Amino acid sequence: MDFSSDSPIYLQIAQDVRTRITDGDLGPGDQLMSTTQYATTYRINPATANKAFAALVQEGLVEKRRGIGMFVTEDAPEILRASGRSRYLDDVLGPAIRRGLSLGLAPSAIRDHVDSILEDS
Repeated sequence: MDFSSDSPIYLQIAQDVRTRITDGDLGPGDQLMSTTQYATTYRINPATANKAFAALVQEGLVEKRRGIGMFVTEDAPEILRASGRSRYLDDVLGPAIRRGLSLGLAPSAIRDHVDSILEDS
């Protein structure tokens, strides 16, 4: 992980964990590195990793098992897919369709293009 973004490191750690869950690199029941391991591996303050984990716990993506560590919850993949679908429709697809219409594309041309993409996948 490269902490080169202007975003706070704890947010970057949390986003990395979310991405790894969405991509299937971390599955339900998988254990995350400890805050100490994050601190050592990435040369950060353990409190920074702890802040990322606290956010993930609040979102229902990971759970703390006292004395053992942090684990991905059973619901984490679906929680992320559901929120991702909603954000995608609102933030990506909707604006893209509206932009195409403002450029003069006919609704039927947009539908045909979408259908063609869906048929190819």
